[in-house]
Amino acid sequence: MPAGEETISAKHLDDLSSGERRRLAVRAVLRTIATVVLVLAIYFLIPMDRPIDAKSATGLVLGVLALFAVIVWQVRQIIRSEHPSIRAVEALAFTVPLYILLYATTYYLMARAQSAAFGGTLTRIDAMYFSSTIFTTVGFGDVAAKSQAARVVVTSQLWLDVVILGLVARVVVNAVKLGRQRHADQSEQPPNVP
Repeated sequence: MPAGEETISAKHLDDLSSGERRRLAVRAVLRTIATVVLVLAIYFLIPMDRPIDAKSATGLVLGVLALFAVIVWQVRQIIRSEHPSIRAVEALAFTVPLYILLYATTYYLMARAQSAAFGGTLTRIDAMYFSSTIFTTVGFGDVAAKSQAARVVVTSQLWLDVVILGLVARVVVNAVKLGRQRHADQSEQPPNVP
């Protein structure tokens, strides 16, 4: 059972009192804020002063693999959670910023390696902003991929956005359904009598 949910019995959210729902929601919001702040702190504090080389490219690939591992872990946590819908919101609120910041890191390193990649240098905030506009498909046009390599990376983010928005959202919704079904099945079982 995830931390913070052990004090509230395994009741459906509708069966909880308004105070219990409020406490559950506050804990979920605080955990979500803490994890997003941690991810942002890591993004702004990790040293990225070297140009892209085999080591930094390997680090980015490992970051992507870690993202998929986090998604798998989050889905398992949703299924096991006492309140899978709340856990799903927490999972998405953590996974999406992590995904955006992985691409922001890539854009930042690319711009440092070749300023023409995006038509000038990008700060970390510029890179985060650009990655966010690509994710939301807003694309204001103030930052644009200029080099072929940058366009390939942006295109990969666009395609993965479709996967993230479609497939991952679907997986999370199914995990919530499985978690709810697991609790329904457990509540239907008769208690063990010695």
